[in-house]
Amino acid sequence: MQIVEEAREVLCTLGITITEPVALDMLAGFGARVDRDKQMVVLTQAMIDKALGTVPSSFSLYDIEGKQTHDFSGYNVHFTPASSSLNVLDPISGESRKGTTEDYITYTKVVSQLPHIASMSTAFVCSDTADEISDSYRLFLSLLYGTKPVISGTFENKSFPVMKDMQIVVRGSAEALKEKPLAVYTCCPTSPLKWSKTAVKDILDCGKAGIPVELVSVPLSGFIAPVTLVGTLVEHTAETLAGIVISQLANPGAPLLYGGAPAFFDIRYETTPMSALEAQMICCAYNEIGKHLGIPTQAFTGLSDSKFPDAQAGLEATMGAVLATLSGINNIAGPGVLDYVNTFSIEKLVLDNELCGMMLRMAKGIAPNDDFPSIPIFQELLKDKHLLISKHTRRNLRSEHYFPGPVIDRAGRQRWQEEGALSLMERARKQVEELSGSYEPNCLSAHAREELTRLMEHQARSFGMESLPGRN
Repeated sequence: MQIVEEAREVLCTLGITITEPVALDMLAGFGARVDRDKQMVVLTQAMIDKALGTVPSSFSLYDIEGKQTHDFSGYNVHFTPASSSLNVLDPISGESRKGTTEDYITYTKVVSQLPHIASMSTAFVCSDTADEISDSYRLFLSLLYGTKPVISGTFENKSFPVMKDMQIVVRGSAEALKEKPLAVYTCCPTSPLKWSKTAVKDILDCGKAGIPVELVSVPLSGFIAPVTLVGTLVEHTAETLAGIVISQLANPGAPLLYGGAPAFFDIRYETTPMSALEAQMICCAYNEIGKHLGIPTQAFTGLSDSKFPDAQAGLEATMGAVLATLSGINNIAGPGVLDYVNTFSIEKLVLDNELCGMMLRMAKGIAPNDDFPSIPIFQELLKDKHLLISKHTRRNLRSEHYFPGPVIDRAGRQRWQEEGALSLMERARKQVEELSGSYEPNCLSAHAREELTRLMEHQARSFGMESLPGRN
């Protein structure tokens, strides 16, 4: 594959900037040419081959109870909300505002009950805490209230120890956490062709702890990446391969996802639409590269750059979700997100859950279910003039057809009017309220809850917070 060969040549000729001294020493020990003054590393083909030889072809994730939820092998598809939005969409005013602890708890209660979203993410920042604990605090709330694995990550390396310890509290031991991973950490290079100290240290720390990572290159076509899609793919591949080398040479066999969050720079508005068709095409293309290399994949797609859950949001999210599902991207991150990943909407999340359900049905394809021989079925149809209550219908109706929940309107106009003539956002808001109200606490023991709270309070106090925000 020429794109891979070109990317390897970039790394072995021009090199890549790495600002973590420990990684520089390690890579030098494996034969890389290192300029410590410029923090520039020129890799060797042998190093890349060695790293690619140890990447696991799959791994699994497990929920709070220790039950497997994800199998990242082959073309299996899983959905997760996109992460790290700065704001939430207020469902009443329609305004984008800062998120709070109360918002995050509502989100956690809702996503825990959405059947087609396999994992939750640390979806948005809580503004009612110190900035220094904003990364660990989101994970704390996710584990305290949630049930599903968490796509997370650190903003600063100092949060890694407490975030790791929180997961160990849930699992019971460091060994149990390695056996049944509870989270995936997002680690992003800085385009063009740079891995920062924070990102590299997370890769190294996660590898030692057995915490999987997703390597999420963020090339920006036409600005900090070549304007052509192939050129952007070369840059994406080079940055991701460098991350794989760091991960695997430090901790051979460390689980990871070959991911990305490409965008296109729209020069008309000076914006970076991640839902642009070209960005989605890049996601599908690097997924093929990941499959070619034998590595499970991830993509930020199935999201929208619209400011509100409107027709544009539906168009963009659906287009991305369809392409990603048909491509077999293993972890699709997008549900709930608007506005260039700046705004998270819980109402859009419940709508996107239905989109994800449709996509998972599509991924199953069309297969015979008691359909052959077909003569008896048609004999019954010709005799009764319908098959509404036939044994064949009753056996296969629920497995063959996807029935969306109440947020999707399939009623006739008269019934829709009789039931209140609710708009999409009104139906979504109603479902959020119902799910939040029907939430039941997860299975964490009282001791685990106390220990999680103790860890979080200790870190909060170190940054001047006398207490954590109130939680209902």
